[in-house]
Amino acid sequence: MIRISDDRDVFQARFDEVERQANANGSAWFEPRRREAMASFASLGWPSSRQEAWRHFDAGPLRRTTFRYVHDPERVRIGREALAQFQVHCLPGAQLVFVDGYFEPALSTARALPPTVFASDLASAIGHHRALLEAHLARHASFATQPFVALNTALLHDGACVHVPRGVVVKDPIHVLYLSTGARGPTVSHPRTIVLLDEQAQLTLVEDFVSLGNEVHFTNPVSEIVLGRGAVLDYYKLQRESKSALHVGALEVAQAADSNFRSTSIAFGGSRTRNDLRCVLNGEGSSCSLHGLNVIGDHQMVDDFTTIVHAQPHGTSQELYKSILDGHAEGVFHGTVFVAKDAQKTSSRQVNRNLVLSKDALMNTKPELQIHADDVKCSHGATIGELEEDALFYLRTRGLDAKTARRILTYAFANDVLEHIQLEPLRKTVELDLFHFIPAGMGAKTPC
Repeated sequence: MIRISDDRDVFQARFDEVERQANANGSAWFEPRRREAMASFASLGWPSSRQEAWRHFDAGPLRRTTFRYVHDPERVRIGREALAQFQVHCLPGAQLVFVDGYFEPALSTARALPPTVFASDLASAIGHHRALLEAHLARHASFATQPFVALNTALLHDGACVHVPRGVVVKDPIHVLYLSTGARGPTVSHPRTIVLLDEQAQLTLVEDFVSLGNEVHFTNPVSEIVLGRGAVLDYYKLQRESKSALHVGALEVAQAADSNFRSTSIAFGGSRTRNDLRCVLNGEGSSCSLHGLNVIGDHQMVDDFTTIVHAQPHGTSQELYKSILDGHAEGVFHGTVFVAKDAQKTSSRQVNRNLVLSKDALMNTKPELQIHADDVKCSHGATIGELEEDALFYLRTRGLDAKTARRILTYAFANDVLEHIQLEPLRKTVELDLFHFIPAGMGAKTPC
């Protein structure tokens, strides 16, 4: 038995419960890894501001809140009408829906999927697809050094599992919707997503985190993505939970030779949000492209911690993260590009740009290059600024009022991230959320 301190007893109780269920649901093979992760969490504890990686993220609200788990018998059973407000309208393809951490088959659909593609809940996959998962589940996202990855791994119960076999191109996207109801007090869930693309496979995946109500809840997701040789994944993450939500997530990507990972992360919601993203380019000629947009106000906080590891030659990476901050919002960007000694002919460009709309908003940025090879092309940079008065004046001279001019310039600032959203229904959804934010911060009119 692994024992942890009193403020984490709710997690210990959940761990004991999951262990008791292991033999019944066929997940006993995963138990040694689960125990290792729980021991790591007990050892690591909550992160503190004394640790450089967590210098700006206050884990106090997590540490001080007594969370509870929503057990299956007491779950709120919602209908499709409750999902309407969260749907990405006209988005084709399959949808996997999870409510308070549990898979909802009645709300999910596998339409338009090729017959050889597996897309379902992780809970059943652990029990019936051990051969597929054993080499990858909890093998890439390290629980030895990351406390929240350790917590997710130790208490892993359900989530999404997607496998695309060799050479298969999935034309329509897969939409994974994680919904928290916030029912019956502060709740917590640890959704896990694992995506395996074999050689030359192609897929578009949308991970979407939403809240049904405004109650406090803690979402602790971990996603592991493994790309085979020549595989291509377009990945989107939407964080549009309520402003009472606490969200600490991690994404780990392992890339083989000539694979291509393209990511776009959008955050509007949450009280405190932390996103850890790590791409390891393990194969020669692999590439990744990371784009992020955070649009926050009031007292919201978003902390992006990204790492790109170039381990092999001829790799390319591009990174563009932007934040729009209003009110007393706080943003953090800590991006590291690491180029190993053998990763010659690497090309990497990292940019962080931030628009501050309020004198009370705060942005912390730290782009970083660690280069150990001598034949590379790498650059990085960061800017923090306000709306340009000259641009506002120009638009005013063309007959626009001040509110409309500010709205146009704010949208223009975000546009070079939005244009990387290749799914038109998704882009329109994000644009609408952006327009809803602008009047909240500046009193502008919402477009028709």
